[in-house]
Amino acid sequence: MKRTNTFAVRPLSDTGEQLLRDLLDASAALWNEVNYERLMRYNDEDGFEGGVWDADTGSLEGKYKRILGASTAQQVIRTNSEAWRGFFRVKDQYHDESNTSVTDHPEPPGFRGNEDDGRHLKTVIRNTSYTVEWGERSRLEILVGSELKDRYDHSGRLRLEIAGDPNWPDYDKQGRLDLWYDETDRTFRASQPVTVSEETRDTPLAAETAALDIGANNLVACTTTTGEQYLYDGRELFQRFRETTREIGRLQSKLYDGRYSSQRIRRLYRKRTRRRDHAQAALCRDLIERLYAEGVDTVYIGGLTDVLDTHWSVETNAKTHNFWSFKQFTERLACTAEEYGISVEVRSEAWTSQECPQCGSTDRTTRHRDTLTCPCGFEGHADLTASKTFLKRHATQPVRPMARPVRFEWDDHTWSESPRSPERARPKEQRTDPSTVSDGNVASGDSQAA
Repeated sequence: MKRTNTFAVRPLSDTGEQLLRDLLDASAALWNEVNYERLMRYNDEDGFEGGVWDADTGSLEGKYKRILGASTAQQVIRTNSEAWRGFFRVKDQYHDESNTSVTDHPEPPGFRGNEDDGRHLKTVIRNTSYTVEWGERSRLEILVGSELKDRYDHSGRLRLEIAGDPNWPDYDKQGRLDLWYDETDRTFRASQPVTVSEETRDTPLAAETAALDIGANNLVACTTTTGEQYLYDGRELFQRFRETTREIGRLQSKLYDGRYSSQRIRRLYRKRTRRRDHAQAALCRDLIERLYAEGVDTVYIGGLTDVLDTHWSVETNAKTHNFWSFKQFTERLACTAEEYGISVEVRSEAWTSQECPQCGSTDRTTRHRDTLTCPCGFEGHADLTASKTFLKRHATQPVRPMARPVRFEWDDHTWSESPRSPERARPKEQRTDPSTVSDGNVASGDSQAA
């Protein structure tokens, strides 16, 4: 299985920190020069001839290898090549009318800052050019070019202290290392892809099924065949995302003509993305652990293409794709589920958000915020009802009577745990409104939808 260890690293001295900064800065400069050569050929500007692959990367490698080391210079160029190949692949999908997975016009790979405003300090290191030792005093050692060694009177590899414990300390092999400086936290961080043994994968305790309704305000509504329901509220997260986006827009409006970004804007973009990714990873882990404890071995998640094409608003589309990043969430959920031996399958969930569970109608129901009502008398929580309807469509076993649903909110660190008794409830944890549980209530005779 492919997994990733992500951790913070700390230089052992001021000299070591400056050496590391120079290494990352040179890597960003090499990326920028390679990217510039390719971008000018792509745009056919200023007399640059040939395609993007005709850029003279060999001379650039020779220019930087004494600073970075030959293997690191090669890896930076190779990573840029991968970014361009990814761009062309997405561009082909965008222009393919039969492919609806790409809706935004793709842009070529960008630059990592500039010398005047500051570069985005980042590098990538070949798997044979670094070593990691886990233990009481965990450490990372990376290759350094001869020019940096001479400049700082340094010998051997640069040693960095690792902060924290890895998720996957025992692995069969390691991939190339990403190493960067997080300007928001003012911390150096590293990401180490690893391959771990299949023996580390758990086995589900039973053969139950769960279905997820992915939404804009409620990020995930989950129903299981055991009768459990979970609701993860994303309103506060989205509000913070929106506030950061507005601030980015305000700062961009003050830029001089010809400028599109600044160090502060880039920092806000990274902060916004990191906050979302942290909440997303924590939600996947929290949910999958609960489903594993329930004996779930299959999770159905709705594909959004049909739904977005039929009735979703532009704002909802933006929330789901830009804020929550549906595709990324699905991939992360599947990756986490794999550790527990749980399979994730994407199925169509068209009309589940409109279907009345009592009469089956889809054209007479009305949704107002979180409530779904029907002239037949049904009233229930819209997203939980949708997840239950979705589950019944695909589950092979009967769905047991529903327990009272639990609602979770994000507190910047964790999603609240589901209490097994009232005294264990956390302040952020709420039981959903009993009047809108997924089975719904029968409205009074006076209540009829138009």
